[in-house]
Amino acid sequence: MPRQLRIDDVRYRTGRGGPRVGAGRPRGLRPRVMHRRPRRIVKHHAQHVTIRLRREIPSLRQHRFVRPFRTSLSYACARHGFRVVHYSIQRDHVHLLIEARNNYTIACGMKSVGARVGKLVNRVFERAGKVLDGRYHIRAVTSPLEARRALAYLLLNARRHWMKRHHRRPPVVKLDRASSGAWFDGWTRPLGGAPPPRLMEVAPAHTWLLTAGWRRHGLIDPAEIPGG
Repeated sequence: MPRQLRIDDVRYRTGRGGPRVGAGRPRGLRPRVMHRRPRRIVKHHAQHVTIRLRREIPSLRQHRFVRPFRTSLSYACARHGFRVVHYSIQRDHVHLLIEARNNYTIACGMKSVGARVGKLVNRVFERAGKVLDGRYHIRAVTSPLEARRALAYLLLNARRHWMKRHHRRPPVVKLDRASSGAWFDGWTRPLGGAPPPRLMEVAPAHTWLLTAGWRRHGLIDPAEIPGG
């Protein structure tokens, strides 16, 4: 009697389909964050989050975007166990250093921040449509050394991108206006410029890692180049 083949039989006989090395859609030049089950958030740790925007959107490091972003973030930086401690705005992505109580609070908080960024981009640049390029990327900060590196990476990220574009030509040491460096009290030397605005655009840190732990490895020099 004829027997109907199963899917597994077709896979093994023809070599098509099924799990194998290199299967699936190629990741491309800008691979997105894969939709996997998130790791458990520990309230004693910090979280380094990166939000990436689509390529066709103009640079975010413009005064007309940075200024309303500060005001918008001030309403979402601290709520129900979710705190945005520091941020850095780059051309097509935003870095955030976050403290969260658990997975639920960071999911709700990032949903609010992502919605604010999307609406603000469309309003400032007079456009419509999608803004975010996939899911946000998250990395846990679990040790004092990681916390120190994360702070330097966030607050001095503009210097890192400058070195990439200008091939080892050192940038001028100054405060990055598109970051929360004005609220940071761990510089080795004072940075000139206007004092912080009255509106609190970031929340004060509560975890030991971001208040005292990172200082074990020294204060941050504003002339550093993160990752280099």
